[in-house]
Amino acid sequence: MALIQCSYQSDALGSPATIQVILPEPLRKSYPVLYLLHGLLDDQSVWTRQTSIERYVQPLGLAVVMPAVQRGWYTDMVSGPGYFTFVADELPALVKGMFPISTRRKDTFVAGLSMGGYGAFKLALAHPKRYAAAASLSGALDVVALLPTLDKAERKEWQAIFGNLKKLAGSDNDLDYLARHLVKSRARRPRLFQCCGTEDFLYDQNVSFRDLLKSLRVRLTYEDGPGEHDWAYWDHMIQRVLAWLPLELPTP
Repeated sequence: MALIQCSYQSDALGSPATIQVILPEPLRKSYPVLYLLHGLLDDQSVWTRQTSIERYVQPLGLAVVMPAVQRGWYTDMVSGPGYFTFVADELPALVKGMFPISTRRKDTFVAGLSMGGYGAFKLALAHPKRYAAAASLSGALDVVALLPTLDKAERKEWQAIFGNLKKLAGSDNDLDYLARHLVKSRARRPRLFQCCGTEDFLYDQNVSFRDLLKSLRVRLTYEDGPGEHDWAYWDHMIQRVLAWLPLELPTP
């Protein structure tokens, strides 16, 4: 198992970017890849520090790419770096040039927790031709619903990220809009996995988003049960996500 930390000057961010990459052994000509996204208070190292993700992916022959996006909500900020362009466009081109990672849609997946759950679904809904599957763990899937909960400092931060907050609903940063647009477009849809603990403060919005996807007849695997917004829950559920991914297991 190789754990690689890579820093480079990012054009999309206009500053250095840091990523971690897991490559299982033995080395292969081409790995399927999971882009694994962090939450609001974390960075590219958190999944390897808080879970056994390296051990979980070893028998799957799955590469894992973990980028750092600070508190950027996987969004091209109005006043700040282009985090969405970084993760959606620049990062895949970089890692596919540096590592033996498949370029096929059927081998490309994205998942994340909390803010990263929002990012994972945003990437999959906005670019359905690129991802075969996406998973959200305790995702902050309704940023519009979170607006009334923001304090003064948070609203200022969100204005720098999203711009005019009165225009957030129905924009490309609103997953409700992206899901409806995807259905209307008749584009090929990625498989979706969504989970949230019943004691999580984001549980109600996860139920609402589940119901939206069901009403749109979007293919969704949904799981909930006892759990809070913590690593005990995410360490367990990332194993469920890995078992759900439509992977072609490597031959012995």
